[in-house]
Amino acid sequence: MTGPSVTADPGCLPVRGDLAHIKLAGLCFVPHYAVPMPHAILAGAVLRVTGRADAEPIRDLPEGETFNVLDIAGNWAWGQFGEEGQVGYLPLDALKAQD
Repeated sequence: MTGPSVTADPGCLPVRGDLAHIKLAGLCFVPHYAVPMPHAILAGAVLRVTGRADAEPIRDLPEGETFNVLDIAGNWAWGQFGEEGQVGYLPLDALKAQD
């Protein structure tokens, strides 16, 4: 990789200091890249800034749409709404693995 890595707006690109979506390999320099694990969003899901129930909400997510999980820690999943949507955290009980 040559030159500086891409500066990402945390609300738009699935990248954080330690991890990024595999589609960003070669654009963002991070220690690890993840292949997304698609999950269906369940009713009442709220995307949050951090993995805490009292964290600032980003938006309500529509039931049945896809959330691409990139990391799981405790009872929270970090990922991206669809392929180009917002990035944030959802509780695991708001998701169902897609077949």
